Amino acid sequence: MPDSVLPEEERTQQDDRPDRAFYREPRLVQHVDAQFRERLTELYHQHLGAGDDVLDLMSSWVSHLPDDLDLGRVAGHGMNEEELATNERLTEYFVQDLNAKHMLPLEEATFDAVLCAVSVQYLQRPERVFAEVARVLRPGGVFVVSFSNRMFAQKAIRAWRTASGSGRLGLVEQYFAAVEDFRAPTTVSESPLVPPTQRFLGGPPDPFYAAYARTRK
Repeated sequence: MPDSVLPEEERTQQDDRPDRAFYREPRLVQHVDAQFRERLTELYHQHLGAGDDVLDLMSSWVSHLPDDLDLGRVAGHGMNEEELATNERLTEYFVQDLNAKHMLPLEEATFDAVLCAVSVQYLQRPERVFAEVARVLRPGGVFVVSFSNRMFAQKAIRAWRTASGSGRLGLVEQYFAAVEDFRAPTTVSESPLVPPTQRFLGGPPDPFYAAYARTRK
């Protein structure tokens, strides 16, 4: 059993309806801006290799994987079947509410990488899910967690809603530290500058945060 990081009150959601009800309707939209997505794909390029077996955890209709990288098995997990069925990079997928059932229906040591993009904020028992990720990763496999400042606030846990960007990165570091099978994570914190020509064309670009760690060999 992983160490507990959060007290119970910090795991609460504003909307306490079952998550399956909230995610019943597909959302075929981008949840972060193009600059964030490009940076995420670049990060994946750094940590994934040709032929790797990948689990895209809490996925949707896109996975942001490099187009020029031929992967092996690409399993997707999410909360909406229509979104997952639309994702052309997945070779298989399954629907599961990780807040209701933490165990993944996957065998031990079957993936080289697990990815979780802009979704970690919704996990009420992140320690247990991170432990499951460690279980399904092969020795030396990598878990890459990324996020920005966007969220469905009604479904993000209280600890996330009340934290700053650096505080949220610290939370993810604690999730990794709670699972002894992970090495110490590396973190990324970037706030892209707005070019002068774009300062009046919209809001600031999405900040990019990530933490990644490998399992012990």
